[in-house]
Amino acid sequence: MKNLRSEIIKYSKMLNSKKLSALRSGNISSRYKDGFLITPSGKKYSALKNNDIVFVSLNGYFDKKKGIPSSEWKFHQDIYRSKKEAKAIVHAHSTCATAVSTHKRGIPPFHYMVAMAGGHDIKCAKYATFGTRELSKNILKALKGRKACLISNHGQIAFEENLSKAFELAEEVENISLQYITSLKLGKPKILSIKEMKKVLSKAKNYKRG
Repeated sequence: MKNLRSEIIKYSKMLNSKKLSALRSGNISSRYKDGFLITPSGKKYSALKNNDIVFVSLNGYFDKKKGIPSSEWKFHQDIYRSKKEAKAIVHAHSTCATAVSTHKRGIPPFHYMVAMAGGHDIKCAKYATFGTRELSKNILKALKGRKACLISNHGQIAFEENLSKAFELAEEVENISLQYITSLKLGKPKILSIKEMKKVLSKAKNYKRG
């Protein structure tokens, strides 16, 4: 558990250093035994220690004496409960992904790398107050058949089989969001066909990440 806590802290600090999230915004978790380890509520990532990382069971139990988990622990819980392949989750308030999300729009297949999120497009979950079960339901809907999505007026979320891959996917979503915003400045971008995206998705299954 100690090594996993250290890894969570490492990638939490990278949220800041890679400019995916400022100060204490966003959160990171990793599946552990019958639950998950997650960043705490209200602490700057730069000051995190191993014992600050909180364990939450899949039933939603945590020992308050050992710390309070991120206020958004519920959507981590729901993703782990509904997606067995999810081993690590990165949630970020990254600038470009958040900007696109404020228009309540997802990202269409303007570029083949959209497929890295698992589908022919990247969905945008409907808005709901942070930390609520309603938000979890919206996120799960947007993640159907996908490993990442935007969250309306909020940011983005990505999951993978380990923290390295989850973090890299979050970086990819942010980069794709920047490219999409840039393409829109030139006009309406050409969109790849569903047929082409199916080919890309088939090839992406063998794409090595992390």
